[in-house]
Amino acid sequence: MKKKVLIGITIAVIAILSGVFVFQYIQNNKEKPETVFTQYMSYINDENYSEMYNLLTEESKKTISKEDFIKRNSNIYKGIEASNIKIELKEIKQLDNQNSNITYKTSMDTLAGKLEFDNSVELIKNDGKYYIDWSSNLIYPNLNNADKIKVNTQQAKRGNIYDRNDKVIASEGIVSSVGLVPGKINSNTKEADIKKIAELLEISEDSINKALNASYVKDDTFVALKNVAKDNSELKQKLLQIKGIKITDAKSRVYTYGEELAHLVGYIQNITAEELKQNAGKGYTSTSKIGKSGLEKIYEDRLKGTNGAEIYITDSSNNKKETIAQVSEKNGEDIKLTIDVDIQKQTYEQFKDDRSASVVMNPKTGEILALVSTPTYNANDFLLGMSTNKWNELSNDESKPLYNRYLATWVPGSSFKPVIGAIGVSTNKINSEEDFGTSGTSWQKDSSWGDHFVTTLATYSKTANLQNALIYSDNIYFAKAALKIGSETLKTELEKIGFNKSINFGQVTNSSQYANGSSFSSEGALADTGYGQAEVLVNPIHIASIYSAFVNEGNMIMPYIEYKENVSPEYYIENAFTKEAAETIKQDLVQVVEDANGTANSAKISGIKLAGKTGTAEIKKSKDDTEGTEIGWFNSFVADENSKKQLLVVSMVEDVKARGGSHYLLPKVKSIFEKFAK
Repeated sequence: MKKKVLIGITIAVIAILSGVFVFQYIQNNKEKPETVFTQYMSYINDENYSEMYNLLTEESKKTISKEDFIKRNSNIYKGIEASNIKIELKEIKQLDNQNSNITYKTSMDTLAGKLEFDNSVELIKNDGKYYIDWSSNLIYPNLNNADKIKVNTQQAKRGNIYDRNDKVIASEGIVSSVGLVPGKINSNTKEADIKKIAELLEISEDSINKALNASYVKDDTFVALKNVAKDNSELKQKLLQIKGIKITDAKSRVYTYGEELAHLVGYIQNITAEELKQNAGKGYTSTSKIGKSGLEKIYEDRLKGTNGAEIYITDSSNNKKETIAQVSEKNGEDIKLTIDVDIQKQTYEQFKDDRSASVVMNPKTGEILALVSTPTYNANDFLLGMSTNKWNELSNDESKPLYNRYLATWVPGSSFKPVIGAIGVSTNKINSEEDFGTSGTSWQKDSSWGDHFVTTLATYSKTANLQNALIYSDNIYFAKAALKIGSETLKTELEKIGFNKSINFGQVTNSSQYANGSSFSSEGALADTGYGQAEVLVNPIHIASIYSAFVNEGNMIMPYIEYKENVSPEYYIENAFTKEAAETIKQDLVQVVEDANGTANSAKISGIKLAGKTGTAEIKKSKDDTEGTEIGWFNSFVADENSKKQLLVVSMVEDVKARGGSHYLLPKVKSIFEKFAK
């Protein structure tokens, strides 16, 4: 027992002595000049200029007040946008008992690129502690206390975005800058006029007053308030009726097709503090604009360019003494898209009043010719400065104009039947000529399904084979087909053609799914999947790639959005279906249009061999729901192998119930093919 007590006392003594040693070590380190200086420099990254001042000698403090010290350091380091400041100690020399000298190398990122320089600092010991003998040359070697560091910037031009025919989609253009000249404001009606201006420009009165009260503003200063569209004549006329208003031209990013291409191209806006931090070292400044959505965001690094900047020292007479750092501006890269703005506009005009998604593609090359999501917004509104009311209006709109529908997934309904047919024939689970027999308009496999029935509107006396089932859009045939294929084979084949996987074509799609989980929830759900119901969801771009296999001998094309010259087609998935299955489905889909009884017969166009499949998907909260809505689809393509104008169109419209279901889409999609054929 005594032995244990002695051991415990010994351990305690060692712990106490160790603590004393650690404390003494810290205290000794605090007294080292390099520790004090390293601490001083670390405060710059933290913008803690007050603590920096506390480390100065009393003699240094006599040369500059704390307020001026903080202001000088802050203005310089913020002005050159210094970040990632590091020092490398080269030599520490003890001059005498009180003085030490440190030579060191400083490196930092600035708006003019990386800045590196050698310097030295003297530290003086007082009452056992070291303090820094400060002057402005501690910021930069040749900087005197009366000197200033200035910055001159050259704005790089952001790259333009063009369509396949070199039509400008996004570029530097001219907008109207609306502002006030204080000396010309009617003092008697100033308050009322500012209120009126705020209403017209959809900005706050406080923002106007704050701008007018800025320190630089004089009576003849043009105080910019907001940019408006150059062609917004009505608004400008109302504004010019107010005394003091002045409107001038200003350069700005302009979207030629502000609504038609908003979801694809996106927009740029002022960079946030968080984005500035995330993109440190990339040449952004606090006044930069950055891509916020769409291709503007995706291609940001290529579009933005690099601003030119010069950081230099001037003396008290404003004469340039020395250039510290300099970088030349480099304009951003131009981007050319596969988009055809004429087809984009035609597609948008057809669906602008709907909640819809459309993909127009060359199925032989994968070139995306149009991507439309409606309703939409005007991308220029984000550039010109969107009011809180306008933002709330867009955000709270039930039709979701900010929502990109062509990247989302949707219940495909009968437009999914060709996929089931192609899988069935490819796996030899289905013989396309086999007669599945008549089943009326309601069917179930057996009584084990309880009250679950598959229903169809299709009634026909012809053989219930694959072609007729597609022509008449027979749900029961494809429910039986899914059961014949079987759950494991169907899962394998759907995953093989890209289900549960997104497509990155520049933008990234949501993944199509065949079930909410990893398998079909029941045999009835498997049957319902056969005609595009149950839990199956498809992405429009993905289904466009799947349909492309019907003209590519079973190979799914890889969709792409950036234009390329003379490239060979790239397949997203090779041998998605057998060559024979793809040809069978293609010819059957031709009959869906050509046959007088085909569900897409009204889309028939003289001189164009068109193939396609309609689909009307029911969206219900439960099987007893009678108020549910419907989604309409029409997926179609040119089926002539020799045609010089290959085109595939996938279109989806929400809420087509009481509007003819999928037939609502037929004349709209037909017009796109007619426009393209001219």
